[in-house]
Amino acid sequence: MDPKNELRLVGVGASPYTRKLRGALRFRRLPFRFVVVGDKQVSALPAPPLPLLPYIVLPAADGRPLTAMSDTTPILNCLEEAYAERRLRPSDPALNFIDRLLEDYGDEWLSKCMFHYRWSHAADTKKASAYLPYTRAAQVTRAQGEQAERAFADRQISRIGVVGSNPVTAPIIEGSWRRFLEIFEAHIENQPYLLGQRPGAGDFAAFGQMTMLVITDPTPAKVAMEVSPRAYAWTERLEDVSGLEVSEADWVDLSDPPATLHSLLCEVGRVYAPFMIGNAKAVAQAAKQVECEIDGQRWVQESFVYQAKCLGWLRKAYFNLDITARGRVDRLLQGTGCEPLFTSA
Repeated sequence: MDPKNELRLVGVGASPYTRKLRGALRFRRLPFRFVVVGDKQVSALPAPPLPLLPYIVLPAADGRPLTAMSDTTPILNCLEEAYAERRLRPSDPALNFIDRLLEDYGDEWLSKCMFHYRWSHAADTKKASAYLPYTRAAQVTRAQGEQAERAFADRQISRIGVVGSNPVTAPIIEGSWRRFLEIFEAHIENQPYLLGQRPGAGDFAAFGQMTMLVITDPTPAKVAMEVSPRAYAWTERLEDVSGLEVSEADWVDLSDPPATLHSLLCEVGRVYAPFMIGNAKAVAQAAKQVECEIDGQRWVQESFVYQAKCLGWLRKAYFNLDITARGRVDRLLQGTGCEPLFTSA
């Protein structure tokens, strides 16, 4: 195949969001090349509009040059439009919306769990900061690696306020991780993926964070092995499910959803929903700090503009549903705590 017709995924394997995209591309059987940051090929590719990893370089077409795109959810949406086979999102608009909600929960809440454990627990910080510098430049000297290790750890720890990890929020985050694993264990015991017999974008969002939480980082991985060894096996398997044969009939039937899907959505409503609402209000008021209640406890962190945008996109998708599909979503979300996401301005 002409390289100009292939996608390029630029990232690093130690990035949860890179793993999310790489797993999704493999599942969809899209022709792509994985380009590791630091490789000399990167300088020959167009730069993304935002300095974020990962990013994707779209093929040249109709005389247009190669173009770069960042942010995993818009990337997946773009690929849904561009390639018809083995789409990640269900054709049922109500179920499609639920997949978007679960994807955002994975991207914006499970990421808090990942960042919290990695940069507030000494053993996890020591492991991550020791190996991460080499993921971009494996041939640096050991002395250079150790210097980069200290700088990397300092930079990441300085960002935990934005992510929401602090002494006030730590019990909430760690409690949510354990509950997620308990719910995940029961849910996946009866069906292989979050929304049925095939993975959606929500699965790959959770998978990306779980590659670190379940496999790489010692403290959350210990919790995972106690609560759900199944989560370890699931995460390993989702690395490459290109061999899975799928059809539209593989999605869950929303007229008779499993009780465990309701439990999962209740967890989304318990922690993710109040944070997203509180953060959006803080951003709208130009407040530097979010203060709200999550799981009956005080939550405080720096406000985050991007996550306010995420909620805006999710609300737009909800209100773009026709009245029938919106009614089906409402029935599924009833009693989960997710309802205020779409009733609060």
